Amino acid sequence: MSENVPVSEKRPPKPHILTRLLAFLLTAALTIGVLLLVAFRDRLNLDALRRWLAYRSLSTSSTGEAAPFIHAGGDLLSFAYLDSGILTASNVGAHYYSFTGEPFVEEVLSVEHPVLASSASSGVVYDAGGQSLFLFRHGEETFSLALEGGADLLSARVNDSGWLAVTAQQSGFKGAVTVYNASGGEVIQISLSSTFVVDAVLSPDCKTVAVVTIDQEEGQFQSQVRFYPVGQKEPSAVVLLGSCMVLELDYEDGLLWVLGEDRLLTVAPDGSKTDVFPFGRTYLKGCDFGGDGFALLLLGDYRAGSASRALVIGPDCTSSAGLNLNGQVLSFDSAGNYFCLLTGSALTIYTPELEVYTSLNSTQGARYCAMAANGSALLADSQKAWLFIPA
Repeated sequence: MSENVPVSEKRPPKPHILTRLLAFLLTAALTIGVLLLVAFRDRLNLDALRRWLAYRSLSTSSTGEAAPFIHAGGDLLSFAYLDSGILTASNVGAHYYSFTGEPFVEEVLSVEHPVLASSASSGVVYDAGGQSLFLFRHGEETFSLALEGGADLLSARVNDSGWLAVTAQQSGFKGAVTVYNASGGEVIQISLSSTFVVDAVLSPDCKTVAVVTIDQEEGQFQSQVRFYPVGQKEPSAVVLLGSCMVLELDYEDGLLWVLGEDRLLTVAPDGSKTDVFPFGRTYLKGCDFGGDGFALLLLGDYRAGSASRALVIGPDCTSSAGLNLNGQVLSFDSAGNYFCLLTGSALTIYTPELEVYTSLNSTQGARYCAMAANGSALLADSQKAWLFIPA
C-alpha cells in the first residue's frame, strides 16, 4: 500500500522540455532585439513605421505625395494636422477632413476673424472678437460654444486631452477665463475686475491654467502671468513679465512658453525661474511652439521684409542651432521632433539639430504647410490639399 503524502509536500510537475525551449528562445529574441535597438538606434526610423501604420491605405507618387483633395478654401485660410485628419479655418467657417479628403464635419458660417488653434489630437476654431467657437477631435465636432450677453472671444486654446481654456471679455469684468473639460463641461471660471485678461492656456495634465493679464503703469504696459490650480480661484504663483506684449503661449513639460514682440521666455509654474531669449536688433517674423521641447523662431534683420534666419530655442532659452534663409518662407510649422519650412521652390523638413530630414523640390504651388509628429507634412494651396509622406 502506498503511503499518503500531504498535498503541501507534493512537488510541482516539471515543465515540459518544449515549454522551456520556447521560453528560452523568446527571452533570447527579446534580448537581441533590445541590443540591436540600442546599437542601431540612429539607423532605425521608427517614424517610418508610424507613417506606414497611419497611411497604409493611401497610395503615393514616386515623390511621396498622396492624391490631392479639394477643400473649402476661403480668405484668411489656415490649416492644422490632427492625428485623425485635417482641420481648416477661414472666413467661410471650419471644415474637418480625413487624410483622403473625406469630409468628417463642417461648420459653414461667416467668420470675420477666423482663428485656428490646435494640439496633436484636437483643434478649436473661433471668431476672434465674436461669439462662436467649435472644437474638433477624433473625426467629430465634440463641443461648440456661443457666447451671450455681449461677451467677446479673445482666445481659445486646447490641450491634447481635449480640455479648453477660453478667454473672453465679460460684462462687469476686465476679462474671464473659463476651463471646459473634454466633454464640454465647465470646470471653473476665473473672472477678474482689477486687471485685463488677454490669454490663457492649460497644462497638459489639466491641473493648472496659466492666465496672462496686462495693466498700465506709468504710461507703460506691464504683463504678468498668474498660475491657477484648476478648481481654485486664487493663483498659486504670479510672475511679472515686464513690458512684454504676449503674442503666443504654450504649456509643455512643466514650463510655460511665452512669445513677446521682442523676446521669448520660459516660465516655471511656481515662479522660481524665468529664462529669456531677447531678439536684440532683429525682428520677429514668426514662431511655432508645436515641436517637442523646442520653439521654432524666425527672425529678420529689418522691420519690413521676410525672415533671414531660423533658430531652434530650447527650454532654457538658448539657441541650439541656427539656419540662414536665402528664400522667402511662405509657411512653416513644427511637430514632434521635426519642423518644416516651405518656400516657393521646396518643402524642407528638419530635425531640431537643423539636419535635413527630407525635402520635396516640386511643391505644385503650395502656399501652406502643416507638420505631423511622424515626420510627414500637409501641403495646400487655396483650393486643394495633399500629404507628403517621406519614404
